[in-house]
Amino acid sequence: MTLEKTDDSVWNHKPWWCQPWTIILTGFLIISGSWLLFKIVWLSILVAIPIFAWMGFFVILFPKLTL
Repeated sequence: MTLEKTDDSVWNHKPWWCQPWTIILTGFLIISGSWLLFKIVWLSILVAIPIFAWMGFFVILFPKLTL
């Protein structure tokens, strides 16, 4: 699996703030922010579960569904 921007890539039709690197960066910033703010492992895990699902959908599944 590559995230290269080919001519038929779904990423060519998305704005800069909806690219794989921004989705991944935002997800990790939210998870890290929950840890830095609360310093509670189970809370950070609860935050991470839907964030990883969101990242997985938009970075892995969504491009495959649109081709």
